[in-house]
Amino acid sequence: MLQVLSFFTVYIAIFIFGMTVLRTGLYNVSQHKMKQWLMQMTKHPFQGMLVGAFVTAILQSSSAVMVLTVGLVATGYLTFKQSIGIILGTNIGTTITTELITFQIDQFVVPMLVLGALLLLFSNLFLSCIGAMLFGLGCIFVSMNGFEHLAAPLSKLPSIEVVIQQANTSELLGLWLGTFMTAIIQSSTATTGIIMSFLNENILSLQAGIAILFGANIGTCITAILASIGSNREGKLTAFAHAWLNVFGVIVFFPFIQTFSLLATKLTQFPDAQLAHVSLIFNIVCSILALPLTNVLAKFIIKVHGREIFQ
Repeated sequence: MLQVLSFFTVYIAIFIFGMTVLRTGLYNVSQHKMKQWLMQMTKHPFQGMLVGAFVTAILQSSSAVMVLTVGLVATGYLTFKQSIGIILGTNIGTTITTELITFQIDQFVVPMLVLGALLLLFSNLFLSCIGAMLFGLGCIFVSMNGFEHLAAPLSKLPSIEVVIQQANTSELLGLWLGTFMTAIIQSSTATTGIIMSFLNENILSLQAGIAILFGANIGTCITAILASIGSNREGKLTAFAHAWLNVFGVIVFFPFIQTFSLLATKLTQFPDAQLAHVSLIFNIVCSILALPLTNVLAKFIIKVHGREIFQ
């Protein structure tokens, strides 16, 4: 049991390391324009959503963009209302990674790692950034293969087996499981990647996977809340806006998990791609529905948190 859990922890670490290296390469190759884009192109919520989605797709981490946004709001470069559009965009942009890791490119993983490692040795910024992207992406696929190989033996451990069986019969438990996992490992993408491996091995049902995915959307909010500690009132409101938007989205669509499951099975036969498509559809629909309500949401969050917590 300890050996299996240790290997699983190692693959989680490799996944997060790969995400970090990939994000570093993408960020550097963009010539550090992220802050300027966020500050100059977010005057309207729709613009903020587009920029938030684009920046998140580049950084490959909604948590990183949220930390950046909270910092910009706290220092006065962005207003709290501007941040809401960005938040909606981050939820869309983060789905790019989940779609990416469903590609079947196992035969290219070793060449990616080798070429990426070699390019990292170059002093040229562009080449080293390309190397970081290739190496990071290779690490992500290595960890995904590891998750799939360990999914079966891990699911046979008594404690894990009980949790999986209950998650397959209780969507609410799946929701809490996804929230807890993501809050612990600080990456909704890593949680989704782990669940994909269990889906591919037919250990989890798609509906249970979707419930855990919804929970991951809530669990990822902990990063922004932690980043807001010690910041000013506006920065803390931004963190709570991220949490409320994700919680509202899950509350609205939680009763439709079966509908999402049926739709996903019609789009593709591959379980991991089904979950990735659900993530994409869910986040796009949530963001589009919330976009016209940004002023209402801002007033709600200020009313709930503005006076009671920050005075």
